[in-house]
Amino acid sequence: MKAVYASNDHYARHLGTSLYSLLDCNQAMEEITVYLLSVNLSQKNLSCLHAIAKRFGRTLEVIELGEVKNKFDYSIDTGGFDISTMSRLFIGDVLPMETERVLYLDCDVVVTQSLQKLWNTDLGHDIIGAVMEPTIYQSVKEAIDLKASDPYYNAGVLLVNLRRWREEGVQKQLLDFYQSKGGRLFACDQDAINGALKGRIKPLSPRYNFFTNYRYFAYEELVSLSLTYRVVPKALFMQAKRHPAIIHYMGDERPWIAGNLNHYRKAYEHYLAETPWCGTPKEPGHRIYMLAYHLLDYVTVISPDLRRIISRHFGMKAVNARKKNS
Repeated sequence: MKAVYASNDHYARHLGTSLYSLLDCNQAMEEITVYLLSVNLSQKNLSCLHAIAKRFGRTLEVIELGEVKNKFDYSIDTGGFDISTMSRLFIGDVLPMETERVLYLDCDVVVTQSLQKLWNTDLGHDIIGAVMEPTIYQSVKEAIDLKASDPYYNAGVLLVNLRRWREEGVQKQLLDFYQSKGGRLFACDQDAINGALKGRIKPLSPRYNFFTNYRYFAYEELVSLSLTYRVVPKALFMQAKRHPAIIHYMGDERPWIAGNLNHYRKAYEHYLAETPWCGTPKEPGHRIYMLAYHLLDYVTVISPDLRRIISRHFGMKAVNARKKNS
């Protein structure tokens, strides 16, 4: 298996936690090479990451990207998102040419099971495989020319046919799409991937990128938000809730923030304790806000309509704030 991460120093300990979980849960794989797209990672953090790979007898190859903004020949505005994630747009250029398939992972994911089946997934004629995100706001979809009937995918886990990516000039397509939107998109490169690769993304099981707040959503609610989600069988969604293979800590309820009550936090804490970052204090958080956020999870179960109203109100305020700051 060939895997790739992108990170700067701010996300180093989350990357280390994710890397440890990936290697621990896939020890049966004959070969694992991990590529790290470094955005000015310190030597200290790089040494810690190499130590994790060495512990499992695996290869960690570091590719230094430097300033990611310099890779664009037009002005971009990430709207507050960390620019290091934009590195994934350039995997076709920076990864070795002999690498024909790669699994991209965000730093804020933890692997809990073998990914052998995911790695062997047949992408057919599609460029990438990804997990649907039916709760995305319609205004975000409209901004990238997607209809209500079009699926929207989360880019935190991507299975990439890198050979076809290069052959079809996907990198240029993504950069051109981004530029056509003025270098400003709400979800940055994730929006660009959805817009430019419409119709060329294979839906993967939610087990391979399970968003922690989806634990509180009913399957029927997600289908009502996006009818295309019916391609995911209900039984598969329920299995993902109970036994996610990759947990994605999206949203504000993150396990490294003090006061969080994330149901899946123990997976992160377990693997963090195995890394050189063991004992790192949690980031300061507003405990009342964390409690309110967790209560909203239960509102989702009791009254999804109320959750939708609250989420849309505050979510759209965030969307509009990003537009004003662009």
